[in-house]
Amino acid sequence: MNRFFDIFSFSEEFPLIFTQANFWIFFAVIYLLYATLYRQKGLRSAYLFAISLLFYYKTSGFFIGILIFSTINDFFIGKAIYNSRSVLLQKVLVATSVIVNLITLCYFKYAYFFTDSYNYLFQTDYEVINYLAQWANTWSSVDYFTVDKIVLPVGISFYTFQTISYSVDIYRKQIKPLDSIIDFGFFVSFFPQLVAGPIVRAADFVPQIRKDIHITKEEFGTATFMILKGLIKKMIFADYIAANFLDRVFDVPEMFSGFTNIMAMIGYSLQIYGDFSGYTDIAIGLALLMGYKLPVNFNSPYKAIHCGDFWKRWHISLSSWLKDYLYIPIGGNRNGSIFSYVFILVFTFLGAFAYADFGIAIITTAGIGLLLIITLFSSRLAWHFNRNVNIMITMLVGGLWHGASWKFVIWGGLNGLGVVAYKYWRKISPYEDSRAWYTLVWRIALTFVFITFTRIYFRGNSMDHIDRFYEQVATNMDWQNALAVLWEYRIVFGVMLIGYITHWLPYHTKSRIQTVFVDSHIIIKGMVVIAVAILCYQTYAADFQPFIYFQF
Repeated sequence: MNRFFDIFSFSEEFPLIFTQANFWIFFAVIYLLYATLYRQKGLRSAYLFAISLLFYYKTSGFFIGILIFSTINDFFIGKAIYNSRSVLLQKVLVATSVIVNLITLCYFKYAYFFTDSYNYLFQTDYEVINYLAQWANTWSSVDYFTVDKIVLPVGISFYTFQTISYSVDIYRKQIKPLDSIIDFGFFVSFFPQLVAGPIVRAADFVPQIRKDIHITKEEFGTATFMILKGLIKKMIFADYIAANFLDRVFDVPEMFSGFTNIMAMIGYSLQIYGDFSGYTDIAIGLALLMGYKLPVNFNSPYKAIHCGDFWKRWHISLSSWLKDYLYIPIGGNRNGSIFSYVFILVFTFLGAFAYADFGIAIITTAGIGLLLIITLFSSRLAWHFNRNVNIMITMLVGGLWHGASWKFVIWGGLNGLGVVAYKYWRKISPYEDSRAWYTLVWRIALTFVFITFTRIYFRGNSMDHIDRFYEQVATNMDWQNALAVLWEYRIVFGVMLIGYITHWLPYHTKSRIQTVFVDSHIIIKGMVVIAVAILCYQTYAADFQPFIYFQF
């Protein structure tokens, strides 16, 4: 009984994570009640909104207030945009929505990044103070919140982008605002995808809110299959190899050979894919069990044949969001904008200053500025510059979205360079139009290696940590002991091999496996569920690990 109480009340010791038994007890209880009222559309929305708020409260405690604030703010702004006859007022309102959401996001996510960057730039020693917590403590007369630290609310990057897209889409006249704040709150907070995506567009989800729900046998089987697939990805292909190999290497890379560090990076590519796509699969399955369809967020990303192709397959909801709400508005592949030029100059200066010195920053920024001036006299050069600068800005922002650190900016920039480089390489590539199997393998392998080794900036705890990784790879490969390493971690590498083989299986093979499960008898499904549950929980004996993208 005490455990049941803990599941439905806030406790830092009992968060609701998809891989924990607590969550499945929680879901079983709320799903049984949902089955009795899902035909009543208004009550259904209210129920799922309340459950989603409870779920977020269980995950983030009093940060639920930020979610509620964002919901109320954008609901009324959306209605005001739609009802306004003034184009100027519509622009002011949509700008207000974007600015308020971004300020909230920046306050909680980027306060330390901006403060540290400012201190480094101007040689000051300002410290971050949580003024919002200070105000809340004063207002309540009780010190509920810590004022010397700003904690990042789980999932704030995801639901912030959802609410921004809602206001912008109303302004663009692509959707009409919802009449009920309950329906809108349900859209913003729907618990399967609330804390780690996929990012759901209002145009895709809103029409489902008031539809009649009839869950077919095929949909139930597909939902169950997606959940099982997600659990396997997360608990075996992500958590198992992390706990038994990856975390040991990444904690102290200098204690392991360059070969071992490289194998850890290859393993990390599987871990982050299994972790994030596993969450998405479970979220899609849970939503489908309740009659709602979430967008596909991954499409076998390690089958990508170039960097641009990879970003059309990985975190698809974020990539498409950045394309529609950033890349195209600032000019896309046709035009530059004042925003583009100012952004690239500022980022060039700050980046060069952060990792070199003031003189290098001035010279580098002046070089970019000179290039901008030259583009005024050369339409061809201007076309090349504008086309590529917007790609770089989008990828830099995408990197910064993932984490408030310059290492994430570098990671985003490297991926941007990869996208830009391929656009030129394909024009002279001798095998661009080749359909030979070995050409395909080569292109996939090259893309995979590039994506994998840029991720050291994603996984590394600090730049010093990243430097130690590179030092081991450059000076201490220790090839003579490579076989010993492979044997020592043979089970982990075996799991990695199985993970990559299943990832690279042909689409028709994966589809056939899913079809066989969906069409199987309920008893067979039950046996598979039990077998997967036993396998997952037996292979992971350590403490449960939260999903990696919870931190974003």
